[in-house]
Amino acid sequence: MLSRFFRPSRRPLQSLSEQEILALAISSEEDDGRIYLAYADALRDAYPQSAKVFEGMAEEESHHRQMLIDLHVVRFGNRIPLIRREHVRDFPERKPDWLIANMPIETARAQAEAMEEAAHHFYLEAAARSQDARTRKLLGDLAIAEKSHESLARRLGEEHTPDDIRQEENQTAQRQFLLTYVQPGLAGLMDGSVSTLAPIFAAAFATQDTWQTFLVGLSASVGAGISMGFTEAAHDDGKLSGRGSPVKRGLASGIMTALGGLGHALPYLIPHFWTATAAAAIIVFFELWAIAFIQNRYMETPFLRAAFQVVLGGGLVLAAGVLIGNA
Repeated sequence: MLSRFFRPSRRPLQSLSEQEILALAISSEEDDGRIYLAYADALRDAYPQSAKVFEGMAEEESHHRQMLIDLHVVRFGNRIPLIRREHVRDFPERKPDWLIANMPIETARAQAEAMEEAAHHFYLEAAARSQDARTRKLLGDLAIAEKSHESLARRLGEEHTPDDIRQEENQTAQRQFLLTYVQPGLAGLMDGSVSTLAPIFAAAFATQDTWQTFLVGLSASVGAGISMGFTEAAHDDGKLSGRGSPVKRGLASGIMTALGGLGHALPYLIPHFWTATAAAAIIVFFELWAIAFIQNRYMETPFLRAAFQVVLGGGLVLAAGVLIGNA
């Protein structure tokens, strides 16, 4: 009775029979083929040439699957046991389709290489455990085939994604990263860093109470983050503009907005007013220059122009907060 509770939920590979190993290999080839097709579907609109590469990989997996099924029919008949990768301990897992949909192209390529490497090791271990000559030969051949899939991907890449196409696709991926993460995040950081300067420093000089100033900064930062996040996510679903997932853009904008404000609010946890204010001013200085650096690095804005715009704007807002606080 107790063995039912203490029995491991997954079996070690060493416990599988040769029929179960073949069944596991068949289901794994099916999974990998479907994943490559999912990659192809996800990439087809933006990267049509790379999509053809993954379609070619899926065809190769389908061929391997048929070879394994043919051997299973010869040795064990038409009934294939139901055993999948999630039933076997330490067997590499695969991402579901809904996580593949928005995967960057470089990540998809890296995942494909990792899949082939894992399949190679599986077939090597399975072949070493097989006592049947035909099964051992097929598993060994598949281990070699999986190892050579990297060269297959390279051959397919040379056919479908020559250097000029690959460069164009990489530029498209970089542009998508900028539109989905960098641009909303930068807008949020600028808004959070600059727009909260006035209320935080006004509260600081009006009350000279560090705790009350911190509460004002915390509420202003969190409120601005929520507002910017919802605004970014709601105003554009990304389908027509091509700016990507509204949820990702909203999170990037909201989180960076909140962080931008919290940067110079947190120093007011220091009880001494002038020490806290000096620390906040130093952080503001670095925040503004960081924004200028990001604009120059990712948005290709000339550094001096970015620095002039950000530092001048932030300085004016800071001065307004100090003047209002001292009024």
